[in-house]
Amino acid sequence: MSDDDTTTLEVHRTEIGRTRLVTESMVDSDGAIDDGQVRLGIDRFAITANNITYAVFGDMLGYWDFFPTGDDEWGRVPAMGWATVVESRSDDIAVGGRYYGWFPMSSHAVFTPTPTSDGFRDDGAHRAAHAPVYRAYVSTETDPMYPAPSEGVDGSLDDAEDRHVLLRGLALTGFLAEEFFADGGGSGEPYFGTARVVVLSASSKTALGFADRAARRGGVEVVGVTSAGNRAMVEATGFYDTVISYDEVATLETEGGAVSIDMAGNPAALAAVHSHFGDGLAYSMTVGRSHHDADASTDIEMVGPAPQLFFAPTEVTRRIQQWGRQEYGRRCADAIAGFATGSHAWLSVENRTGAEGAQGAWADVYSGSVAPSVGLVA
Repeated sequence: MSDDDTTTLEVHRTEIGRTRLVTESMVDSDGAIDDGQVRLGIDRFAITANNITYAVFGDMLGYWDFFPTGDDEWGRVPAMGWATVVESRSDDIAVGGRYYGWFPMSSHAVFTPTPTSDGFRDDGAHRAAHAPVYRAYVSTETDPMYPAPSEGVDGSLDDAEDRHVLLRGLALTGFLAEEFFADGGGSGEPYFGTARVVVLSASSKTALGFADRAARRGGVEVVGVTSAGNRAMVEATGFYDTVISYDEVATLETEGGAVSIDMAGNPAALAAVHSHFGDGLAYSMTVGRSHHDADASTDIEMVGPAPQLFFAPTEVTRRIQQWGRQEYGRRCADAIAGFATGSHAWLSVENRTGAEGAQGAWADVYSGSVAPSVGLVA
């Protein structure tokens, strides 16, 4: 790839283990930016099981539309990352500005920015249908959640930024989900009046972010359900009161009832929780699908409440209305800084460089060969 090219990792929309690298010119007529647009060079982005979930739910939740390819077969999966403005034809966005937000897994990306109080919003025609949180790009100069060097190992700002691209979006989802349960979905009854919360795919980073917040709050037993191979790692985090494997769900105490939060997306595993607690399961939340290769059959009977998909942008809107934007930002910043700093004890960062490095990272995460104690940053 020359300095005049951009290279992007694209994913097959129905066979998400398949990828390809696409290189395009940035200087020919098709690659030039228009008046009012900016081009950012993407410094780093995370590739986690959450990105696999974006591909799995790409059609249902519109993730393929973030960065359209015009190809029904191949798509661009969004990833959280940091990028720097390298070309600007906008009077409001200067070259050299650095931003955090959603980017394609690419070396560069073009946006149509509208300035905001903390950065810009992408107002490209294809983004109009997306929630504002997905179109927001926050400047490092005004970002209340921008990491301090102390959040990185040995005071490294690079490591702190790596931990934020790995954890920030997932920790925010976990934070919001825990806040939802803490006020009973707006009812004011913590955890819907139950004694415990059962967390499926307890080793996933979103689950760990949720469990960290629940453990700090207290007042409810936090039960982690994970694979036998990940059990020791999950126990070592200290976030869970009880850790069991998937085949041990039937051993859980049922007195006092439970709520569940499912990051696995494995209907059989979730059905086991529903069956065990029955009507004692007060609420069933689904968040992601870390078990992307599990049988997604809808024929599996779910005893008790119907699982409810948790859509973080909706909760963002509710909390900003409830707390105010400034207080919302403060609470998020505190939660994420604490989680990122604490991750030194259980998460090591592995960097993958260049387009082939990103492609290899996708393959490794998709295959499940990356330990939950390791985070990949391209």
